[in-house]
Amino acid sequence: MHELSLTESLIDAVLERTGDRQVTLVNLRIGALSGVLPDAMRFCFEVASAGTTLAGAQLKIDEPRGQGRCRNCKRDFLLEDLILLCPCGSADVEVLGGRELAVTSVEVA
Repeated sequence: MHELSLTESLIDAVLERTGDRQVTLVNLRIGALSGVLPDAMRFCFEVASAGTTLAGAQLKIDEPRGQGRCRNCKRDFLLEDLILLCPCGSADVEVLGGRELAVTSVEVA
C-alpha cells in the first residue's frame, strides 16, 4: 500500500513547517486519476500521526473528478478511471484534471 508511505511523507512535510504547534486540520486534494485511494489515506493518517502534533487532527480531502479533452472531436468529458477513451471512440485524449495530489492548507491551534 503506497498510501502509507505517501501519508508518512505528508506528515513529515507538515511537521517540518509547523514545528511544535498542534495541527488541527489538514486539507488535501487527491484527484480521481492520481492513483491514490482517499479512504486508505484517511486510515493511514490516523495511524501514522499518532504520537505527533498531528494526532487528532481532522483530515479533509477534496476529490476532484477526472477531466479530459478529445484531441479529435474537441469534446470535454469526465474521466472515471485511467482508461482514456472519448465517448467518440478516440484514444487521443488530453487529461485536464484529476491527477492532483497536494496539501492545500494546514490549520494550527
